[in-house]
Amino acid sequence: MNLFKMAWRNLLRNRRRSVVTIGAMSFALLILLLYAGIVEGFMVAMESDVLDYEVGDFQVFAAGYLDKPSLYTRIGDPDAVLAAFDAAGYPASARLLAGGLAAAGDLSAGVAFRGIDVAREARVSRVHERLAEGRWLDPEDERGVVLGRRLAQILEVRPGAELVVLSQGADGSIANDLLTVRGVLGTVADATDRGAVFMTAAAFRNLMVIPEGAHQIVVRRPEAVPLEAAAERLQALVPGLDVRSWRQLMPTIASMIDSVRSIIYLVFFVAYIAVGILILNAMLTAVFERIRELGVLKALGMGPGQVLGLIALETAISAILAIVVGVTVSLPGMVYLSRVGINVGSLGGTSMAGLAMRPVWYGVYNLDSFPGPILVLLVITFSAALYPALKAAWIRPVDAIRHS
Repeated sequence: MNLFKMAWRNLLRNRRRSVVTIGAMSFALLILLLYAGIVEGFMVAMESDVLDYEVGDFQVFAAGYLDKPSLYTRIGDPDAVLAAFDAAGYPASARLLAGGLAAAGDLSAGVAFRGIDVAREARVSRVHERLAEGRWLDPEDERGVVLGRRLAQILEVRPGAELVVLSQGADGSIANDLLTVRGVLGTVADATDRGAVFMTAAAFRNLMVIPEGAHQIVVRRPEAVPLEAAAERLQALVPGLDVRSWRQLMPTIASMIDSVRSIIYLVFFVAYIAVGILILNAMLTAVFERIRELGVLKALGMGPGQVLGLIALETAISAILAIVVGVTVSLPGMVYLSRVGINVGSLGGTSMAGLAMRPVWYGVYNLDSFPGPILVLLVITFSAALYPALKAAWIRPVDAIRHS
């Protein structure tokens, strides 16, 4: 007895019901494939913004600095630390940090000075790629600075404007200077946008009277090295210093990324439950319509296992057709979302947990995008068909033949 041929004929017997059931499964798979890619793209972009524009994979501090940040708590020999990281294959850059005031005309604001090595910083950060106006820092121009977007708006300055800065130097003197705005950044993150003043390390040292040391070293890890393994390696290289991963430095962002990825599967489950109810209804209807037919087949010698196999084959054929249709239809959408994305318009630049949202969300799709949604679809589909299949398998031939 050819169960496959019988299952196929049973599906063709009521084409409308079969098309609706397969269409619902295909549509659910299509939506969830596209949805999962968009959410994954948003999370990847957020993590990328944290790593590429803000904290890097790791930051290294002198012991006690994070508990009580101070101009005087510095890594004593940053060059030796950078050399050790370079030798181990971990790109790194030292930074100098301090607070102060900046003024332009009658306007003033509190600022965070960031002194950087321009060449090394480009190895660990892409913040220079977010330049909206003017030019990035030049080691030859010690009086040039780059401001955060909102800070420039508050002070009403543009590239070429003069900026008066004021702070307290490490020697107790009043640190003040007249600097020139070289550039203004686009949207990065709240802290950077509202108060960052980027300057060369040499300019920072002259302003704050700090001839040596560094407050922070930003480190990037090779892609193939897991975060935990990299943390152990870096700590072993600098046992006297405090090594923190980006997850430790920004636990809220890390927790949110993990939670959102978990929510994706919850959405899968909820959407597929609705599809499962539709499948259950369709299979129950198909079984009850064929009660007498199944009774005759069982009276002719078809066992419960064969009946169960027949219903399972009908379900499998429907699921396979739905997967083929859903994946095929989703491919153009994946290409569009990964290349063009979704322009969220006015939401671009708004803050979420201290990070600015990008104006365009792109989907992230690869071979790993398919197994999860497809597996969940198969599980829900066969779970929904299980009850009708068991009912059909164990019905008594006499009861089935008398069924009206």
